[in-house]
Amino acid sequence: MLNRIERLFAASIDTKQRALALVAPVIARAAEAMAQALCNEHKILTCGNGGSAADAQHLASELVNRFERERPGLPAIALTTDSSTLTSIANDYSFDRVFSQQVRALGQAGDILVAISTSGNSANVCRAVEAARERALGVVALTGQGGGQLARLLGAEDIEIRVPSESTARIQEVHLLTLHCLCDLIDYQLLG
Repeated sequence: MLNRIERLFAASIDTKQRALALVAPVIARAAEAMAQALCNEHKILTCGNGGSAADAQHLASELVNRFERERPGLPAIALTTDSSTLTSIANDYSFDRVFSQQVRALGQAGDILVAISTSGNSANVCRAVEAARERALGVVALTGQGGGQLARLLGAEDIEIRVPSESTARIQEVHLLTLHCLCDLIDYQLLG
């Protein structure tokens, strides 16, 4: 079992090292866009499914509360957390619309949607991106593998942080590190 653990650690480290050169400049661009939106009194909306839903909630909580140092809360909403809204939309329409309905109701021009999908093929996340484009929100997409359908929906101003891996676990590990980088860089830009 110890050898297996060592292999898993090594695989995670290798994926992060391979991703660094590819995603670092894109993470910086995303952090700049998010900090600018927040400075202009806009908000961050987040969404994803499963582990990506947990990541979406994690990012929103780090922004609303605090990351590593004290600061006023920043406006962020995880679209994954309101069970009454999620189940009513899924029941009345379809699960594919659980995030897009919320983006249309809560999103304003200038806000940023952080859309997380390891495969890039989550229908409800893709529909949220379509709704974000209709409402003039910026989009920061966290993907993996080939970027999937989500990558094809992004406009020229949108930002994709694509992890070069086929493993969902490795992609999610880099996504979490990316979210922590975003939080750190946002705080750095806002607070120095």
